Amino acid sequence: MVLASLHHCTGCLGQGNVLQRTALSVPIVPGNAKIEPARSQVFEEQPMGKTFYLGRLFDIDAGAVTTQTLGYEADDLTTHAIVVGMTGSGKTGLCVALMEEAALQGIPALLIDPKGDLTNLLLHFPNLAPEDFRPWVDVESARRAGKSVEQAAAEAAAQWRAGLDEWGLSRANLQALQDAVQYAVYTPGSDAGLPVNIVGSLTAPGLDWATNREALTERISSTVTAILGLAGFQDVDPLRSREHVLLSHIFQTAWSQNASLDLNELILQVQSPPFDKVGAFPVDTFLLPKERVELALRLNNILAAPSFELWRIGQPLDVAALLSTPEGRPRHSIFYLAHLSEAERMFFVTLLFTAVEAWMRGQPGSPNLRAIVYMDEIHGYLPPAANPSSKPPLMRLLKQGRAFGLGLLLATQNPVDMDYKALSNAGTWFIGKLQTDQDKQRLLDGLEGVRGDGLNRAMLDRLISRLEKRVFLLHNVHASSGAPTLFYSRWAMNYLAGPLTRAQIPALNRLAGVVPETGETASPSATGMAGDEARLPAEAPAPVRAAARSAPLASTSGASRTRPAPPAGVAEFFLPLNLSLAKAAALAGVSLPAEVTASEVLYRPALLASASVHFLDRKFGVDSEVVKSVLVPNPDRRGLVRWEDFVCSLPLPEAFDPAPASQALFAALEASLADARLLTALQRDFADWIYRTVRVNVRANETLGVYATPEVSQAEFLKACSEAARQARDAEVARTMATLDRQIKTLQDKIAREERELRMDEIELSERKQEELATHAENVLGALGVLGRRSARRLSTSLTKHRLTEQAKAEVDESIEALRLYREQLARLEEERQRLTEEINARWGEAVHQVTQIAIAPKKNAIFITLFGIAWVPYYLVQSDEKVALELPAFAATGE
Repeated sequence: MVLASLHHCTGCLGQGNVLQRTALSVPIVPGNAKIEPARSQVFEEQPMGKTFYLGRLFDIDAGAVTTQTLGYEADDLTTHAIVVGMTGSGKTGLCVALMEEAALQGIPALLIDPKGDLTNLLLHFPNLAPEDFRPWVDVESARRAGKSVEQAAAEAAAQWRAGLDEWGLSRANLQALQDAVQYAVYTPGSDAGLPVNIVGSLTAPGLDWATNREALTERISSTVTAILGLAGFQDVDPLRSREHVLLSHIFQTAWSQNASLDLNELILQVQSPPFDKVGAFPVDTFLLPKERVELALRLNNILAAPSFELWRIGQPLDVAALLSTPEGRPRHSIFYLAHLSEAERMFFVTLLFTAVEAWMRGQPGSPNLRAIVYMDEIHGYLPPAANPSSKPPLMRLLKQGRAFGLGLLLATQNPVDMDYKALSNAGTWFIGKLQTDQDKQRLLDGLEGVRGDGLNRAMLDRLISRLEKRVFLLHNVHASSGAPTLFYSRWAMNYLAGPLTRAQIPALNRLAGVVPETGETASPSATGMAGDEARLPAEAPAPVRAAARSAPLASTSGASRTRPAPPAGVAEFFLPLNLSLAKAAALAGVSLPAEVTASEVLYRPALLASASVHFLDRKFGVDSEVVKSVLVPNPDRRGLVRWEDFVCSLPLPEAFDPAPASQALFAALEASLADARLLTALQRDFADWIYRTVRVNVRANETLGVYATPEVSQAEFLKACSEAARQARDAEVARTMATLDRQIKTLQDKIAREERELRMDEIELSERKQEELATHAENVLGALGVLGRRSARRLSTSLTKHRLTEQAKAEVDESIEALRLYREQLARLEEERQRLTEEINARWGEAVHQVTQIAIAPKKNAIFITLFGIAWVPYYLVQSDEKVALELPAFAATGE
């Protein structure tokens, strides 16, 4: 309520009816109640009875400021306040004073500064020394006035000292203001101040979908409208824009599962939506793949812009953290937007409003002021006819903020372009000097339309027309009289240097003791830990490559739960998890504790190509099929691939996984894998490489006429060669030995006959010898007279016998000589036979090893590309510490 006398303000000390402030240690609250700042996500209620000192009553008829102070109850701001006034009306000074009062009361605030005026809230100098003012005086203004910077600073210090004294404000009040809250200037999209990370703005709010479906749907609609606006879409109608509907469905699908998104994830899901239908239509009918690619490209232009990198670092849009330090000290967080384009401002303001709404819904209800959201210029953000992305969340904050103790302070110098129906929930209006009668009449029309409580239009018209600089008409529905009040705004404790530039922001933050953090601030992860255990096989083939990689978590933060869509017409394959975690670690040479498990499965893309080549050659008996496969992790985007470096043996396609592991992460597609033309060229190059290099090597023994394809083992091939050589040897031996054998047989027959004759001759010789011996004995006896006197006849007989014996002996000797000759001939023939046999055996034995390789080239029409596309290669993610994740290959291909 409005206080028009001092005794209502317990923090006032009566000195000539001038309000004197106490230090922060004795805040202006009933009973000297102590303010306990928030220390958690749920903010505590502020004590009741807090009063803002805004100025003194103004006598319009006398045209003078009275000595009667004006107090404004802080809790009245829960029904929001609107400040209207032209440039030079003192509107900014009033709002600065109001925010100073909020700071002194320990009320946190978020301040949206489209022009740069609110940066003056950091310019409070308890010592009021000229050197404190010197960095902030306008050098050009001093030069035009013929003054040095030092003179201008001294005059500013003196002016501020006098102004504060006039309004009963002391250095103790300035010190209290400096100690009350922590000030900081944020610069979204710039690192001049504290950068703001908007990635977290797409994070799931953490509210139950079933309970908060309507609120979350409204937030999604505003967020999507803001994103499309930043992407260049104009006048987006949430009901008619198919792009809006698609993005909204993507958000609903994610948030209903409490899953977060970021722009990278959103772009991927635009190309491959996580649902099959939008309403009654299939996704591809509702928004053609080509149109989805165009939408993804427009969104990607945002993500790819170098300037957007500054939107991905810094403080996330965590409203609780922006309103209070971790130690519980209230914050006044100023968002400087003067450097942004209109689209970027709309985008950020919408995200901020939706973040505030989400934070608000997590607070308990309260009739007391808990926090303030102040926007210095709402022109264009709450128009009467159009529906920009900022309007729906702002309207919801206006309607529902009171129940949660959230007060909105909205200012504008353009009363024409405001939705007065939307502002019907505003309980307080501060109306300053207006530029034109049109502005005044539009404001009166709006007030008359939304109030409906019998406002005296003529009286208000006269009052507004007579307003001067720093004179405001205050209309507060909480005032007991209900009548408007005129007052003159007090002197601001902060030095009103005017709009500051982006170049001055770093010095401002240093003045407030705020040091920007170096490096990126991690945004809330868009992905959680995998809920399902990975499929782990008991055994796996021996891998060709199994290398672990230690990667900072940031390197995998670009991974997404959504599989990046391949170029149109490019196939995808999911390689199986054929290694257990223990096997993967062992093959990679990594030692893991027994209790360690894989936290997630990450798929990385690679180019997979496989060809089947049919070889047919009847001459060599070839009728076989050769399969050649390659797995290329990151093809050169120039199309230069050494296919031979990536050859491997893959499982049969039937052994591939039909789908990725549940809750898996996916790395982004490299540029070379996202280029349809390049992939087409690589497929042709792969086919050419197959034609140039793939051969069937036939082992050939031309001497033996034996050929073997690769399917025939070496042992089998040598066995066949040996058998062929044996057969050829036997044939040659048979041909060569036939004549010799006949000659040998003849000699053997002659020897046999001669031996028979010899035996007979020997018998005859023996008999002849016996006969001769008998005759000789008879002759001897006859000579002795034993046998009578026939000596002459006996002698003749003896000679005959001797002759016959000699003849028999000659025949024997003849046979022996003949046998000797025959046997010598036979030996020579047998030696010749043995020599020829050994020669033939040796020659054919050598022929067994006379093997050559004959490379058979394929015909082009016999080459079939059976697999070509993107293979998703699985890795286990094992977190080794807070910042490093270990990647272990979960798939192993066998080598060739």
